[in-house]
Amino acid sequence: MGRDTEDDDNVGSRAELLPEEQVVGSDDPEAQARAILAESEERTEHPEETRLESVQTPDPGTG
Repeated sequence: MGRDTEDDDNVGSRAELLPEEQVVGSDDPEAQARAILAESEERTEHPEETRLESVQTPDPGTG
């Protein structure tokens, strides 16, 4: 499976709105899915950079 096909499959899967997203709706679920997946990929590829930006990740010196 090629990268583009895999990306399209991931976007298609993520574009299916979660229950809480269905409540508020989405003007463009595919664009929303692409943005979410791109941000996730960025965090995965550069954890040291995004760790410092995250309010959900404890400081490296704690815990």
